[in-house]
Amino acid sequence: MCANVFGALKSLFRKPFDGGKRTMDHGSQQPQTPQMPGPFTGYAGPQGPYPGQHPALLRLDEVQREIATLGPQVCSYSGLQSDREYKRMERELTRLLLEIDKVETEGRPELQQARKRAAGEVEGLLRYLEGNATHPSRLAIEELTQEVQNLLNEGVVGPFRQGQAQDAFEISEELVEAVQDVAMRLAQVKTGGSVPLRKARYKALTRVCAVQELLEGRVRTQTLALPLSDDTHEAVQHINQVMAQVSGARCQEVALLMGLSGRDSCAHLARILTELLVELDALDVSSNAAVRNYRKQVVEEINGLLKHLDLEGEGEDTCRYDLAQNDSIREIEAIRGRVSVLREEVLRHGAAGQGTELQGLLTHLDQVGTGRNPCIREARRRAVLEVQALITFLDLWEALGRRNPGSDEPPPHAAVWRVLASLCDLQAQALGFDGKRADKSYMVLEELLTKQLLALDAVDPQGDQGTKNARKQAVKHAQNILSYLDMKTDEWEY
Repeated sequence: MCANVFGALKSLFRKPFDGGKRTMDHGSQQPQTPQMPGPFTGYAGPQGPYPGQHPALLRLDEVQREIATLGPQVCSYSGLQSDREYKRMERELTRLLLEIDKVETEGRPELQQARKRAAGEVEGLLRYLEGNATHPSRLAIEELTQEVQNLLNEGVVGPFRQGQAQDAFEISEELVEAVQDVAMRLAQVKTGGSVPLRKARYKALTRVCAVQELLEGRVRTQTLALPLSDDTHEAVQHINQVMAQVSGARCQEVALLMGLSGRDSCAHLARILTELLVELDALDVSSNAAVRNYRKQVVEEINGLLKHLDLEGEGEDTCRYDLAQNDSIREIEAIRGRVSVLREEVLRHGAAGQGTELQGLLTHLDQVGTGRNPCIREARRRAVLEVQALITFLDLWEALGRRNPGSDEPPPHAAVWRVLASLCDLQAQALGFDGKRADKSYMVLEELLTKQLLALDAVDPQGDQGTKNARKQAVKHAQNILSYLDMKTDEWEY
């Protein structure tokens, strides 16, 4: 999209301008004015002739060169209006508009048109810059980022800055789950294919997921019997000191990744951690297996911190956030394509042994590598839900086909099965739905599913445990169909 916008803007200047080229009809062709490089051809007006281009066109040519430099920067910018880089580009583009306004056209339509085109190109870049920086999805990304910052400031960074050593307090699993929840919501932010929005989402996600991994690592090390007693070996005291520095470095890294530290840099912290590795490597612990293992665990802790310190430039490479050519995404899309074929077979001809292949596709999805990219994780998660939706439909369809109730079946139990039969029909419609949420068919389907939930709520089990369990499963099934329908129509993209 960005390339198309900039290409269209840039093309305005690529059309030759012949605003003053004339010939005199005296029986011979007048020599042409020498041409100069640039988007405009030479001009010889009634006040001229000018040697080469008209001065107005020369100035517009200079402006166009500046636009050619600024254009790619604008089209790849993923920040906010409050950022220094945004203000710099806005200032430069505004300056260019003023420069264009100062160009004298001498009342000639040709020069006025050239100036108008130049001004239109700059104004287009200004609108594009502002539109991406103030887009609702960009603001949503910033809001979620601030939510994580508040969580981490309260649970990790704040206590550390108050002088409380990290090993003196525990990182709760609730904090880890809260950060994970934000990462999930970030991955679901819609970008509409916009490169700046994709870039902003990817950069925020990589940092949140890195912090999540750091917190999960801390939760795991809280169960280890570390540090060892100084009496164990002469090198243990040194390792214990390094471990204390590593605990502090973890808090510093969390602050750096989430923009909560304005003084340090990732490069500086990486140098400190590398020096700690050198110190550990110089220790002689060959005579004691327990101390060797202790040192090994501390080294692994440091390496775990180092691998996330290369995120300062993360997201600048287009292939990192534009995933159409990613191998894992291609693999996921191939599986989704096969699921689509199986779904059509089931909806048209009924079950014919597709369950085994679907289980195999689930196993295949589980083996797809996602690396450190949360968008690929989300793509895989959604593909898994598609497979599971088809499997549960087949299971219910087969269960209804096998059902042979006796005359003594309790009425509440029979009522639950009637609802399940309706849910099977509605799930088939949900599997085949290919519209949008604004469509009438979507609203009707959603309303019918809600009515089935109300019907289940009205069933009185009369103390029968089997009916209670059946109703509970039916409610869960209806809710899963609604969630599937919601996912299918949320217009999410990589």
